[in-house]
Amino acid sequence: MNIHQFRFVQEAVRQNFNLTHVAKALFTSQPGVSKAIIELEDELGTEIFRRHGKRIRDLTEPGKHIVRSIERILSEVEKLKKIGAEYVASDQGNFVIATTHTQARYALPAIIAEFTKRFPKVRVSLQQGSPEHLAHLVVNGHADIAIATEGLANFPGLIALPGYQWQHIVVVPHGHPLLIKKPLAIEDLAQYPIITYDIAFAGRSKINAAFAKKGLTPDVVLEAIDADVIKTYVETGLGVGIVAGGAYDANRDQALAMLPAGHLFGTNTTRIALKKDAYLRAYTYIFIELFAPSLTKKLIDQAILDPAEFDKKSIYTI
Repeated sequence: MNIHQFRFVQEAVRQNFNLTHVAKALFTSQPGVSKAIIELEDELGTEIFRRHGKRIRDLTEPGKHIVRSIERILSEVEKLKKIGAEYVASDQGNFVIATTHTQARYALPAIIAEFTKRFPKVRVSLQQGSPEHLAHLVVNGHADIAIATEGLANFPGLIALPGYQWQHIVVVPHGHPLLIKKPLAIEDLAQYPIITYDIAFAGRSKINAAFAKKGLTPDVVLEAIDADVIKTYVETGLGVGIVAGGAYDANRDQALAMLPAGHLFGTNTTRIALKKDAYLRAYTYIFIELFAPSLTKKLIDQAILDPAEFDKKSIYTI
């Protein structure tokens, strides 16, 4: 058996058992993929896949166990490669950050600027998407870390470290009636059309929960993944905006006024997710500490080696 066979099996599961897509993803031929998988099954003495004619349809029961072992083996192979690369070139390489628009637009620019100043030979790449998509990128080895507020904390195969805390704010045009409400109440907001984040982004679940707790249903007229889009439509008078606090800048957003809303929607934690048992290059530790100074190399290594024990530490809920 060999690594190529393992990769074919792994990719067959990822591609929903479509060997044509497997061949395309791995830049090889479909007959070659089929032959390699059959040879591996012959060597193991059991079928990995259920078949209908020449097509594979699903995993057999032993196949499920075999795939889990293959995932572990290939993960260790990737770690070996990274260890070798670390010693050959510790200050250069590719660093892929999977993140949401809000983080990329507001939280990361200064950090990435400082990081690239320290590591000019490291090529930084941002992959944006929904939190679930970001999590899959890390688990499947297509990104080094993921940064998001929603969806990372309990995702299988990931360790989610606390990055920073933030609260929502309400943004309205100057002169809006809500500006005289002190303190602002959920009942006040419920009187106006709402413009806010899509359900998968930036603490939207807490917004929904706050209205539900009061027995109210917000009139959400527009959902977006981009705070700039939300603010633009607030400026047009379409509704009242609820965005992350870091997305508002008084100098930049001169057409809008801001009302604190942390007392309504609570505190959110943006997290940094790593693949379990990941091998991190030296500059990855530096980036994480730039993003969250409390996350030292020692603490990150503790989290990787023993996630359950790290989860008990108070730092996990900062």
